[in-house]
Formats: sequence, C-alpha cells, structure tokens
Amino acid sequence: MSDGPPDDPTMRATYRALCTHGYADLTMQDIADETDKSKAALHYHYDSKHDLLCTFLDYLYERFVDRTSDVDGDDPPERLLALVDSVLDKPDDESDREREGFETAVLEIRAQAPYEPGFRDRLTQFDEYLAGEFESILAAGIDDGSFDPEMDPEDTARFLVTVLTGAATERVTAGRPVECTRRMLREYVGTHILAEQREVEA
Repeated sequence: MSDGPPDDPTMRATYRALCTHGYADLTMQDIADETDKSKAALHYHYDSKHDLLCTFLDYLYERFVDRTSDVDGDDPPERLLALVDSVLDKPDDESDREREGFETAVLEIRAQAPYEPGFRDRLTQFDEYLAGEFESILAAGIDDGSFDPEMDPEDTARFLVTVLTGAATERVTAGRPVECTRRMLREYVGTHILAEQREVEA
C-alpha cells in the first residue's frame, strides 16, 4: 500500500507520525508536531484522529492507483508480472526503516477495520481496485490466447490479491522478505495461468 512519503504537508506529517508512533499511540498532537500547524488548526479541518486517518487512506488510495493503473508490458503476461512487482517493490524515495514503521502502523489500522467502518470501507477499496486490475489483465490474456481459457479471471484475481496482502503482513510480523512471494507467483503464472504451459502439461 505504501507509496513513499506523501507530498501534501498534512498527509506527509501523518505519514511521518505513523512511522514514528504507530497507530495505537498516535495522537493529533504527534501529527501537529510534524507540521508548522497547531493541534487546534488540525482539529479545525479534522474532527478526530479517525477522521484524519480516513482522509489519509483516501490519499494513499489515489497515489496507489496512480502508481499501478498503467503498468508497463507489451502483452498480458508482462503486465501481470509488472503489476505484481509494482505492489511488492518499495518506492525509491522510502527508506527501509520508514517502510517498516509505516507498514506496521497500517497493519494496526487494518486490525481495527472490523470495528471501524471508515477504515474497513477504504481498505476494501484498495483490495477491490487491485482485484479489478488483475481481473482485467487476466481477461485480456484469455482473449488473446496468452492465458488458459479455462481459468476464472475473477477467482484468480482474488487469489493474487490475497497472496500479496499476506506477503505484506508477513513482512511486517515476521520480517520475511517478499522475494519468495515474487518467485512463487512467477512460478504460479507459468504453471497455472499461461496457456502454453497448460498445453504442454496436457
């Protein structure tokens, strides 16, 4: 989900405060301390930490869409793998320490989603968008003969999103690098999605 430090001053301050304090301990004062604004000034625009974080998730969603909506690739297999890479790769302007702190905070926010409709709706939006992007590429691959025509694009897209979400969680909770996920997804594409491989196996 992370796309590096935001360029909007308030969103950037929220990002930095989340990296430093995490979600549970984060206060509006912590965010204000990362800006030249007072806590009262933040409260003028945002009623609560929850309200500000909902806006922050909306901002992250827009940046995520900008980064992943037009991946490079001459054909559906290349675009599929490029989309996987764009989700797994760390932005160039984000340090490892920033990413670790931020993704830990986002995992805490995700844990609150069952109880916070505002968080749940926005996190679902990320998943639905990504599933839609995968489904579109998979359907295009079936149409041009690149992918197995018996594959269900919707189910396969949901599976890919689930794997990528799990990889992000394991990176935070267990410190597990994403390279294994990248390698296994590439193998999965070769053995379960590409039409040529299906023909060889048959």
